[in-house]
Amino acid sequence: MPREQPIELFMPPNMLKAKLGGGSGTPGLDLAAIKRAEAAMEELKSEFASWAADDVEKLMAARAHFARTPDAQSRTALLRAAHDMKGQAATFDYPMIARVAGSLSKLIGELPENRDLPLGLVDAHVSAIHVIYRDKVMDASNKMAVALSAELEKQVAALLTS
Repeated sequence: MPREQPIELFMPPNMLKAKLGGGSGTPGLDLAAIKRAEAAMEELKSEFASWAADDVEKLMAARAHFARTPDAQSRTALLRAAHDMKGQAATFDYPMIARVAGSLSKLIGELPENRDLPLGLVDAHVSAIHVIYRDKVMDASNKMAVALSAELEKQVAALLTS
C-alpha cells in the first residue's frame, strides 16, 4: 500500500487587496474618491436629458435613412443608434428606454441580413422610445411602458423564430 503524501496548501497573495491598500484587515478604499465618483455620475445623469434628446433624434434620423435606403450600411447605423441608446439609458435611469432599445437591437442584430427588416416593427420601437423619453418614464414598473415593451419583445421573438 503506497504511503500517503502530506497535503500542502498554497495560498496565493490577494493582489486586489494589496492594490487597494488593505492588508491588515482594514480596507484601503478611498471613500472620498467613491463619493466624488458618485457625485460625477449624478451630474452626468442630469446631463443625460439633453443627451437622450440627441440620441432620440439620431435614432429617428437613422430610421428615416434606413426607410429611404434599406441597405447594410443604413441597417448598421440603425443598430448602432439603438445599441448606444440601450447602454446609455440603462446607466442614466431610463430603464424602459433601455429595454425597448434592447429589443430593437435584438431585432436588427439577430434578423438575418437576407431577410427584410420590418419597418413597421422598427417604427413601433422608435415611437415607443420617443414617447417614453417625452413623457419621462423613468419607472421600470410603469404599467403602460411594461406592457408595450413586452408586446414589442414578443413580436421580435415571433419574427426571429419564424
